[in-house]
Amino acid sequence: MSYYQNLNLEQKKAVEFKEGPLLIVAGAGTGKTTVITERIGWLIKTRKLNPEQVLALTFTDKAAGEMEERVDKLLPYGYVDLWISTFHSFAQRILEQHGLDIGLPGDFKLLDQTQGWLMVRQNLEKFKLDYYRPLGNPTKFIHALIKHFSRCKDELVFPRDYLDYAEKLRLDADARQEESVALEVKRLEEVANAYHVYQQLLLDNNALDFGDLINYCLKLFKDRPQILKKYRDQFHYVLVDEFQDTNHAQFQLIKLLAEPRNNITVVGDDDQSIYAFRGSSISNILEFKKDFPKAEEVFLNTNYRSNQNILDPAYKFIQLNNPNRLEVKLKTKDTALSKKLKSALKGKGIIEHLHQESLDDEVAMVINKIQELYSQGDSSWNDFAILVRANDQANVFTAGLETAGLPFQFVASKGLYLKSVVMDTIAFLKMLDNYHESPAYFRLLMSPIVNLLPKDLINLTHLANKKSWSLYETSRQFMGQIAISEKSQNSLDKIISLIEKHASLAKEKSVVQVTLSFLEQSGYIKWIDKQAEQAKRETFNYLGQFYKKIKDFESSHDDKSIKTYLHNLDLELESGEQGKLQSLLAEEGPDTIKVMTVHQAKGLEFKYVFIVNLVDRRFPTTQRSESIELPDELVKEIIPEGDIHLQEERRLFYVAITRAKEGLFFTSAEDYGGQRKKKLSRFLSEIGLGDDKQQPATRLDAKRAGLSVTEGVGKFEKIKENQEQKARPPARDQLPAKFSFTQLKAFETCPLQYKYAHILKIPVKGKGQFSFGKTMHNTLHKFFDLIRERSQSKQAELFGQDKFDKSNKSNKFNKLDKLISLEELLKLYEAAWIDDWYESKSQKEEYYKKGREILKNFYNQLPEPIIIPQFLEKPFNVKIGERTIKGIIDRVDKLPDGSIEIIDYKTGKPKEEDKLSFDDKEQLLIYQIAATEVLKEKVSKLTFYYLDNNAPISFLGEENDLEKIKNKVTEEISQIETTDFKEDAKIVTPSLHKCKFCDFKDICGYKVI
Repeated sequence: MSYYQNLNLEQKKAVEFKEGPLLIVAGAGTGKTTVITERIGWLIKTRKLNPEQVLALTFTDKAAGEMEERVDKLLPYGYVDLWISTFHSFAQRILEQHGLDIGLPGDFKLLDQTQGWLMVRQNLEKFKLDYYRPLGNPTKFIHALIKHFSRCKDELVFPRDYLDYAEKLRLDADARQEESVALEVKRLEEVANAYHVYQQLLLDNNALDFGDLINYCLKLFKDRPQILKKYRDQFHYVLVDEFQDTNHAQFQLIKLLAEPRNNITVVGDDDQSIYAFRGSSISNILEFKKDFPKAEEVFLNTNYRSNQNILDPAYKFIQLNNPNRLEVKLKTKDTALSKKLKSALKGKGIIEHLHQESLDDEVAMVINKIQELYSQGDSSWNDFAILVRANDQANVFTAGLETAGLPFQFVASKGLYLKSVVMDTIAFLKMLDNYHESPAYFRLLMSPIVNLLPKDLINLTHLANKKSWSLYETSRQFMGQIAISEKSQNSLDKIISLIEKHASLAKEKSVVQVTLSFLEQSGYIKWIDKQAEQAKRETFNYLGQFYKKIKDFESSHDDKSIKTYLHNLDLELESGEQGKLQSLLAEEGPDTIKVMTVHQAKGLEFKYVFIVNLVDRRFPTTQRSESIELPDELVKEIIPEGDIHLQEERRLFYVAITRAKEGLFFTSAEDYGGQRKKKLSRFLSEIGLGDDKQQPATRLDAKRAGLSVTEGVGKFEKIKENQEQKARPPARDQLPAKFSFTQLKAFETCPLQYKYAHILKIPVKGKGQFSFGKTMHNTLHKFFDLIRERSQSKQAELFGQDKFDKSNKSNKFNKLDKLISLEELLKLYEAAWIDDWYESKSQKEEYYKKGREILKNFYNQLPEPIIIPQFLEKPFNVKIGERTIKGIIDRVDKLPDGSIEIIDYKTGKPKEEDKLSFDDKEQLLIYQIAATEVLKEKVSKLTFYYLDNNAPISFLGEENDLEKIKNKVTEEISQIETTDFKEDAKIVTPSLHKCKFCDFKDICGYKVI
């Protein structure tokens, strides 16, 4: 039975395939994401599976989030959990639960490539490098080594394998007595030993890198068959999106999990395999039928994105990669398969090759073409994309767009440390570490919080240079020697006072606390909040990402001082790191022209696409071999024949072409700054455009500085005036896929507070009572987790594993002190203690003593025999109306009559049962709905457990209470959906009580005091 009216026959066939392996070849724009999400929904609905029995894996958090959001809409009642994630998140989740079974630390840290570089850099002497440690630049090959180790892990090559291979070669070389061979063996031995040292360093530091996640997960499943069985029994179906991007190790993992049912669905397109540089193996999709010869094949060829005259040349072009294409590989004597895409759209698209004399002219031509198309009135700025082959090629286009006054967004994957708000904040931190850091002080003087008048800044720097003083010393002690305006003097007094105050603060507070204090007290956050909506959102986004990075630093370092942070930052910058950036694209917010690399455009679509700089050596690029190549004998993937690099570049170009819906513009120029004229890209002739002399557009009448900039700005003002009504309302685009109780309460308190906290996500200072509350929650979670783990292991020892598995309905055990002692509970408290955000040392000590007393009383009041919790930190997703509410229940106990008690810990002021208002009960009422509808449990008690006096306060929601909270949640979400968050003055609801406790009162211009 089909549930779907909008799927074509092939999509429906893929969605409703029942059992066994399935290969879905989904061309560009054929509804791949729709098919895979509808298939998950179909499996859950018609095969009567729980959502937890379907595992879906993909490659980016964005793709996983989008998939989960779509599946969420297909499930009417909610669910405990969806196993939809990236490969790495899945493996991390498994190892965090079971890593101890193979000797991994349960609290391992996950290192990215930059953190791996830092670890190697700080332990370089341990590697005993010779060949890969040039005297003039001893850190030169660290990146190459780490990339090589990652490649080893993609191919499931472990240090022991590499060492054995090197030893075998050494023995052969000794027998042959050839000097050249001996030198090569020595090099390989050095790499093998370095790999071994690297892995040992990771373990010594309780750390794993991303490649380790997959490999250790495989090791866990192979070495601990009972754990593999658990997940094989759980996952009845395994689905993999973007299968063409998997590497060898990832494919081995999903094959292992899918056995013996082999209900494995892979969705991919070999023509869009563009990530060889990060280890993806196109051979996986090309060889899938060899691993699963009986796999069903479904080709999705109906394209819902592009006009046919755009698709036809793209197909002709990609066929130049034959025979290393799935279309050819799957061809048999009896069947001739075709991947030729057929458009479901009417009409004809625009295809043009625009050529100019110079790069500046090329930029001008692109900008003018965009203005021309926009002025026709049926497009938004979001409809335009400029695609570059490499990040640095985007700079000249973003500069041109800025000069012309056109709204744009450069979607970069790095460059956080180059954003103004981040550079200003780092400059301030540097001043606290060293007053005489003149470049940092100069930056602060130009920042918006100081904004020194240019004339005064010139005089100040001149005096500093003349006297050989630092800028700070000059502004602090010698200002009487130059004339300076009153405004500038006030600004200098302010920044000097801030530096002196925070220099004292830095001696006892962490870098996070000092940073937030600076941003708040300097007025920087308030200044950002006054900017235009788009600039405000982007700046707060950058600030939030930087805040997360320094929090990550604190979580991985015992010394949280500014000095240690800046030293760590210097090493990051030495490694070439510019700070990873997360794109705002996912929020679909500002109406802007998008500038991005082709790799970043994967999965996106635009009405008009400009593929720029189409000249030799820019696109396609020149092949660069790996600095350290993995020996062929250790490579497990099947390498395609022919020019592998050129084939990859063709696939990348094909991806660029197939982003376009109605207009496709190829642009090029003759002069890119060298002595010779550039040749056109070979791809232009391969697609049938390079030799067409009638195709290039007429040259501009003036250079970029004339026509494009001057006339462009004039055009823009006219366009802006005519098209203002087209700006999309931001409210719905900023809605989360799921709401939490915290979000709903923030909106109920004040919609502007909701905007600050959950849309702009402005970092806020913590509070001592929150640190204490989290400490207590974490302590009790670990306490009951150990009780549950030990009670189960003791029962298994007494009754045997099989009997225990069947009889594990009991939730009680014998005496508490047989499971865990009070001393061990207090040690858990000490380990969980969060040291941050207390107002003073004495306050921190008071809270610490208070926590110990609370836990002693809590332990002594526990009933005998102890009730073993059924769930701890239990996540849920429940549907209320058409929207999903997410949450985590602290603790669920199974009571003697089979019903459950939901327990929520509170560290605040205790309340009496008859004093609990409906507002107080709301959160637990939502938990009751979730437990009933999602966990399918009978709830007989809702309990607030007040830790201060060890007093539980219990109640139960009646039908009218549950209906009331459902109606309230539905109404609040409806209000959020219809609120225009651009108009702060219209949404703010201030009051004396609310403003007093608001985290954002210091930046809010509407507060009531």
